[in-house]
Amino acid sequence: MFEKRALMFLYAISPVHMGAGQAIGVVDNPIQRERHTNHPIFAGSGLKGALRDVFQAKEGDELTGRIFGPEASASDHAGAVSFSDAGVVLFPVRSLRESYAYVTSPTALARLRRAAQLCELDLDWQVPEVSNDSQCLVTSSQSKLLFGSGGQGAGQSLVLETFEFQVEADDEVAKVAAWLANRAILSEDGFHYFREKLKKDLVVLSDTRFKYYVENGTIVEPHVRINDESGTADDGGLFYTENVPPEALFVSLVLASRERVKKGAEEDQLLTSSEVLKALVETLHGEVVQIGGDATTGRGLVALSVVSKS
Repeated sequence: MFEKRALMFLYAISPVHMGAGQAIGVVDNPIQRERHTNHPIFAGSGLKGALRDVFQAKEGDELTGRIFGPEASASDHAGAVSFSDAGVVLFPVRSLRESYAYVTSPTALARLRRAAQLCELDLDWQVPEVSNDSQCLVTSSQSKLLFGSGGQGAGQSLVLETFEFQVEADDEVAKVAAWLANRAILSEDGFHYFREKLKKDLVVLSDTRFKYYVENGTIVEPHVRINDESGTADDGGLFYTENVPPEALFVSLVLASRERVKKGAEEDQLLTSSEVLKALVETLHGEVVQIGGDATTGRGLVALSVVSKS
């Protein structure tokens, strides 16, 4: 039984390709998506493998085996940690002003709120409501994302890609932006700009509009397969790979149990669930790790922020 929990935010700093392994449409290598929402996800199984490598490099084989489970004889005992699939929280969308906006939706925020409550984290915000598909909520009527006049958001507009939205400033959106910026994005100097941008440039859309952007706003890259003998492009070697764009934010649950042990073995000095979670938080928080495919082309770099109840 997993007794302790923490939130793990994954902030993409390069395109990420967590492959689905099957192609139905024109994209040959699509990313993983959730069945009922079609939102991009990072499967927990893929995350666990990548995070095990990071943990092993920092903490060594012995502690890694105790927490993640034995690598060679997996039937001896299970690991003491699990990672849920990471769901999308924020998605970057090109804006007419200020380069891009961090976009989210009521459903994405409700899921984040539920996960945070499971981890017993303090929450000072409620999920805002968006009245229709033409409306968006922003942190302030003074946001530089906006254009037009009217004051207090009235008469102001925001353009994302080719769609124009009527704007309403909402205090809850400002609270969400500050809460996320202070927890989901690292405090190191290199991330300072993005923390401050998130506080100013968070936009809440309807679930319908958010779904449109996470379905159509991904990066689709053409690749050419090279023939090993000729060194030139293979006939019919053109294929397309889909990536989650940089600046997207995902969240996963980190679940910890007491250390498990092989049947018949001594159970003295086993790690408690609190000790397992503490080791994971201290080792993984602040790390930049590689997940998914195309690692040699710089894909899959994410910055981890692991947040637990203090």
